[in-house]
Amino acid sequence: MKLLRYGPIDQEKPGLLDEQGNIRDLSAIVDDINGKNLNSLTLSKIQKINPATLPLVEGTPRIGSCVTGVGKIICIGLNYHDHAKEVGAKPTPEPRIFMKATSSISGPYDDVEIPRGSEKTDWEVELSVVIGKKAKYIEIDQAMDHIAGYCLANDVSERNFQMHRSGQWVKGKSHDTFCPLGPWLVTPDEIEDPHQLPIWLEVDGTRYQNSSTSNLVHRIPETIAHLSHFMTLLPGDVILTGTPSGVGMGIKPDPLFLKPGMTMELGIDGLGTQKQTAVSA
Repeated sequence: MKLLRYGPIDQEKPGLLDEQGNIRDLSAIVDDINGKNLNSLTLSKIQKINPATLPLVEGTPRIGSCVTGVGKIICIGLNYHDHAKEVGAKPTPEPRIFMKATSSISGPYDDVEIPRGSEKTDWEVELSVVIGKKAKYIEIDQAMDHIAGYCLANDVSERNFQMHRSGQWVKGKSHDTFCPLGPWLVTPDEIEDPHQLPIWLEVDGTRYQNSSTSNLVHRIPETIAHLSHFMTLLPGDVILTGTPSGVGMGIKPDPLFLKPGMTMELGIDGLGTQKQTAVSA
């Protein structure tokens, strides 16, 4: 299934994308796409519904973040071999963890704000995992059972705030609109192997990131199990698994950063695409 949320900001309704690419309203089935409704029982109930029996959503409504009520956004840094190489770092023996404020979540086609005082706002296309089952002290062979679905994310980052503002990476990762999610939450049955997906990002029509999730250093089962030994993962939590090479700060000899009016377009096979325009905050 491909689950989504549509409508104006803070007024989104739950929806399902049918095989023809039409949005079907799920409001009579669930109140929203959130942790409470991402359990296997509810997802199974939705999966048994014939989409043609659900109300058709007319027109082209705004698409919001594919999940709401997120408790935490956990990110894995330097988790692609090619990205670690481009920034001159070595992959870490354990997943490198940082957090991103939940207030940074936005829709996949919403504008991305360049923060006041920013000089180095950058892009990062990422495969995200949404948790559907509480995970605490689990092992690697149990990890995939705790996934509600996958989605596309853009881990927008202000590099000066991230690296030179007297702290951990959170400052550079948490501005409003710095975490577009969606357009869909895709259930695991639709993704044969999340470690074999082409992943890409373009800025103003030029492709800078072009890789595959096969290039991950720490794969999804390892990452989920590892995180569960340091914090309890709850339904609705989002894990950003890292970005491949081709970020703006890695471009040589002259790094490239976002300016108002520039556009980002990104995608992962099976998870859809996003497009954002950079604007001043």
